[in-house]
Amino acid sequence: MIPLLAWRNIWRNPTRSVVVILAIGLGIWAAMFMSGFATGMAQSYIDNAISDRVSHLQIHHPEYAKDKDAQFTVGPAGQVGSYLERQASGAHYSPRTLVSGMIASSKASRGIQVVGIKAAREAAVTGLGEKIIEGEYFASDRKNSLLISSRMADKLDAKIRSRLVLTFQDMNRDITSAAFRVSGIFESGNNAYDDAYVFVRQTDLQRLIRTEEASRPVHEIAIYLEEAQEVDRLQAALQNQFPNTLVENYRQIAPDVQLYESMIGSVSMIYLAIIMLALVFGIVNTMLMAVLERVKELGMLMAIGMNKVRVFFMIVLETVFLSLVGAPLGMLLGWASIAYVGEYGLDLSAFSSTMKMYGLSQVVYFEVDPSLYGQVAVAVTLTAITASIYPALKAIRLKPVEAIRKI
Repeated sequence: MIPLLAWRNIWRNPTRSVVVILAIGLGIWAAMFMSGFATGMAQSYIDNAISDRVSHLQIHHPEYAKDKDAQFTVGPAGQVGSYLERQASGAHYSPRTLVSGMIASSKASRGIQVVGIKAAREAAVTGLGEKIIEGEYFASDRKNSLLISSRMADKLDAKIRSRLVLTFQDMNRDITSAAFRVSGIFESGNNAYDDAYVFVRQTDLQRLIRTEEASRPVHEIAIYLEEAQEVDRLQAALQNQFPNTLVENYRQIAPDVQLYESMIGSVSMIYLAIIMLALVFGIVNTMLMAVLERVKELGMLMAIGMNKVRVFFMIVLETVFLSLVGAPLGMLLGWASIAYVGEYGLDLSAFSSTMKMYGLSQVVYFEVDPSLYGQVAVAVTLTAITASIYPALKAIRLKPVEAIRKI
């Protein structure tokens, strides 16, 4: 009886009820939309950081992280490659020779990290070959070829075939300089990355820094996995197989990536809490108006025997019913919006300069954790119950005799 009465009561003023339902629906849609946007932005940063900078796993000499000295090398990369082929399908690795140094043109000079790579393996790990916007990706066999970013090219006033000088320390800590020619210009979409790295063939760099004892020094082995959930298992397996090395995952290498990952889990709750808090005040206001308009009616109900518990329960049910009608509407709109933008993306190329500054993709694909839908349902129910308490208390505090006489 009480639920039926509560359901009929909310449609006595259909305009007001529809407005409240739409407000709840739009509020839920806004919370889901913003959660999808924030999660998509965070995931964009994580994906770009993994693909461009850190990969899923890196192997170094245990002392390399403390002092990036050229002498701290890892064992033969081929052993790691053979082990990966046996242990992890879809794993790609790239052995790198790293030295810090200077790059100079006739116009300017910059401090940079010189990365010696095997072209095919690096392309499989970072997709560097696909980021070339001018020139070629080590297509010819010409020695001392160099890849620089478009930002670096602008700062050095360099172009394809420009002659640039790299200066760095060799394995004996002696200063070595060599002339390289620009064979390609790349653009990664991350300004900090583009300002910090230049790429040369690994054989060219090894030839310049090697000693008799270390003819092919490798300082880093980057590993990219097609199945990201394999990271922890493979890290433990590699560390056990190669105990004299340090195997780190992307969270340990780049704490900023771990921060973004942890943020994904909480950002939806933050947006949901803000929207629900705003809805509480709107629902309280609406239900309080409904109670004040029905003072005489409520007084009559209590006068003929409806106790205060039933009156209280009726007002609460009216609020819950409004929310239960609005919630599916908002969740459906949110699901449709997230599914559409998740498929086609949101183009933010108008803000490309800002996106590049923070290492974000210019097209953001929305996504949310499926558990968000359950969280929304619980949050809406709790919000409705919370918002109904004050109007319901206001109703049961009425004195039947005074309420009946009220005009």
